[in-house]
Amino acid sequence: MNSATVPEAMRPTSELESGNQASNKRQVLAWAAWDWGSAAFNAVMTTFVFTVYLTSKAFGGEDQASAVLGGALAVAGAAIALLAPVTGQRSDSGGRRKLWLGVNSAAVALLTGLCFFVFPSPEFLLLGVTLIALGNVFFEFASVNYNAMLTQVSTPRNIGKVSGFGWGMGYLGGIAALLIVLQLFVQPSFDWFGASTADSLNIRLVAVFSAVWFFVFALPVLFAVPELPGTGKGAGLGFLASYGLLVRRIRAIYKTSPHTIYFLLASAIFRDGLAAVFTFGGIIAAGTFGFELKEVIFFAIFGNVVAAVGAAAGGFLDDRIGPKAVIIGSLTGLLLAGTAILVLGTGSYVFFGLEWAGTTTFWVFGLFLCLFVGPAQSSSRAFLARLAPHGESGELFGLYATTGRAVSFLAPALFTLCIVVAAPLVPAGEAQRWGILGIMVVLLAGLLALLPVKPPGKTEIAVVPEA
Repeated sequence: MNSATVPEAMRPTSELESGNQASNKRQVLAWAAWDWGSAAFNAVMTTFVFTVYLTSKAFGGEDQASAVLGGALAVAGAAIALLAPVTGQRSDSGGRRKLWLGVNSAAVALLTGLCFFVFPSPEFLLLGVTLIALGNVFFEFASVNYNAMLTQVSTPRNIGKVSGFGWGMGYLGGIAALLIVLQLFVQPSFDWFGASTADSLNIRLVAVFSAVWFFVFALPVLFAVPELPGTGKGAGLGFLASYGLLVRRIRAIYKTSPHTIYFLLASAIFRDGLAAVFTFGGIIAAGTFGFELKEVIFFAIFGNVVAAVGAAAGGFLDDRIGPKAVIIGSLTGLLLAGTAILVLGTGSYVFFGLEWAGTTTFWVFGLFLCLFVGPAQSSSRAFLARLAPHGESGELFGLYATTGRAVSFLAPALFTLCIVVAAPLVPAGEAQRWGILGIMVVLLAGLLALLPVKPPGKTEIAVVPEA
């Protein structure tokens, strides 16, 4: 039965509408602290430090190690896509959202800490990539429960601001963690045992630091935010039987609120493009614009600051003009900034009597890219939270993770394809810049897919069936 035919008093409400009508600042801060702490895993372990260590010559050569790491992460991605919706569903039904957030966060911290035992030798490569891959799986499971808790710490009037605050805290936490890692371990400012490079002790201690950092900042939300009562839907079902329930629920969501499904598909596309901006930004900065490693790190720090500001500003606008408008504006801004980098390239220009070099182009428009990434990510989360049926946020954010993983090959594949096509057509050293075109195609496809999707408030909340 379509929810439009249900009497007003009987229509389903979203989890957001059924939750608090006033935000608790202590709970918001505790919730956002998890985002702050998670940056140690995202920025330090999987982006800038530990995976760079794993793909170094010490583990058998960059090419071989990178291939092994890529394969392990691909397997991890498949596991996340298959398991995330059901794990979210089961935490909803049993009233164990916070419990599983704690369990999965502890697993990430433990796996991260165990990376201390990955010594710089080829025989430890498999151990290292396995720990990182498993860490990614449990991190995504934790993120499903964490994102679902957004409706518990916000209200219909401030959900955009709270989501943006969380994203901003994540960016700033990444900066803080990276600066500490640089000062204590990578380029230590004073002599201490953790500065020793013997057996890469300094890098292995980075793993211990990251584990402690994440675990400590993951604790506040577990104490400050109460557990949400279970829905009872699907309680007692076996794990495999949960998939049958999941299929029935997806059908019901499509029947009663098809635009929820449309948004999941559209967001999966543009979120892949958003991820590629950060994944390939440093590569383009170094390969095309000649940035040294130190300059790349400086750009990463400034980029995270700008992204945090963008996420906070986007959250403010989200509550006033709606998440769809913020996402559309952000994707448009990303396309314009990407076009500027692609067109201007490494050439030198004179504007208003001032010389504009290639590095200036990347600094200016690269920071604009960072500015628009944050709001798009934050409002995408807030958009879906507004559509979640009461008590079903975990399952819906599990589907959010699954759809994202299902298309995560798009941006990397098109980035590579554009470089391969451009290589014989442009001067040597210029082909990599055309990889930006592949990312822009994904962002544009996501934007076009989003345009016909009805925003929250103009589409029904899904009617979710019992088990």
